[in-house]
Amino acid sequence: MFDWLIVGAGFAGSVLAERLASQRGDKVLVIDKRSHIAGNAYDRHDAAGILMHQYGPHIFHTNSQAVFDHLSAFTEWRPYEHRVLAHVDGQLLPIPINRTTINSLYGKSFTTEAETEAFLQTLAEPVDEIRTSEDVVVSRVGRELYERFFRGYTRKQWGVDPSELDKSVTARVPTRVNDDDRYFGDRYQFMPAAGYTRMFERMLDHPRITVMLSTNFADVRKHIPHRRLIFTGPVDEYYDFRYGRLPYRSLRFEHVTLDKPWHQPVGVVNYPQTEDYTRVTEYKHLTGQEHPKTSLTYERSAAEGEPYYPVPRPENALLYKRYEALADAERDVWFVGRLATYRYYNMDQVVGQALSTFRRIEEALPVPPAGRQVGMAAAAP
Repeated sequence: MFDWLIVGAGFAGSVLAERLASQRGDKVLVIDKRSHIAGNAYDRHDAAGILMHQYGPHIFHTNSQAVFDHLSAFTEWRPYEHRVLAHVDGQLLPIPINRTTINSLYGKSFTTEAETEAFLQTLAEPVDEIRTSEDVVVSRVGRELYERFFRGYTRKQWGVDPSELDKSVTARVPTRVNDDDRYFGDRYQFMPAAGYTRMFERMLDHPRITVMLSTNFADVRKHIPHRRLIFTGPVDEYYDFRYGRLPYRSLRFEHVTLDKPWHQPVGVVNYPQTEDYTRVTEYKHLTGQEHPKTSLTYERSAAEGEPYYPVPRPENALLYKRYEALADAERDVWFVGRLATYRYYNMDQVVGQALSTFRRIEEALPVPPAGRQVGMAAAAP
């Protein structure tokens, strides 16, 4: 008999498994339908010996000291500030749009934030109410930059026009009037020094945690005795699609190794105007690995396949509310993570949600001090 059955060995499931085992002394079984732990953050050494991300680039960044401190118990860190270039009009230009982007694209020589802001104001179009992703961009940088940088990329990524997507999608990407070319502005920007998979291995290395891979929940849910359940998969799948399927976007990855040391000047290059792929990732920029060859991933979005991103549209939010009502009525079942709560979360947000869920579990199911068997899953590296 397990105290907990946790479905999914990604961030949500693994963080909760470690907390439940190390802080409460609970007996935990973690299952995953894939043949590996770490979820979409899984990384591995390819045939050339290059550390690459199986499911596209995962860049850790957060403003939460609590999240950073928690994960620091399971990994050392490599400082890394992510930079992305967009292939626009035959040039490689910084994205998010900044002063360098504007100067290069328009032949300007702005040197101050005030000059750049004033120019952007001449491009911006007034929008009465910002509701969609198109509204966000057009109201800030105007239609020309929207067409060049955002519309084509968003159509490829999401399968619909930005005018049909919630404002939250493009609101994630800032516009800068200085020369800051970092993709993120968070306080903590690092990569796990030995990779994500190693961090997950440390997290799950506890005598009261059992891991079963290549295991489908539907095949074992009635056969493994457990008191409580944590589900991190798609919430509509849990309920056998009772109200219909929630829309997700899937991804296709083409991994290649080239017999040369470098291919592109930054970790990721976006292709908003050309090509059928959305972006190309070169992993040695991210990991700092030295190698005579280089490995890349060409990423394409797809309507069918493994679910990766909930599609933020009003009708989808309404459908999710019906599933959320079912989930809220459950006893001894917790739904955690991007797919289970139909939210477009970053990695650090999933960790934060898992830690918050653990606190709620502690409040709902207090364990007497004498019953606890406390100890971290792994010593700090």
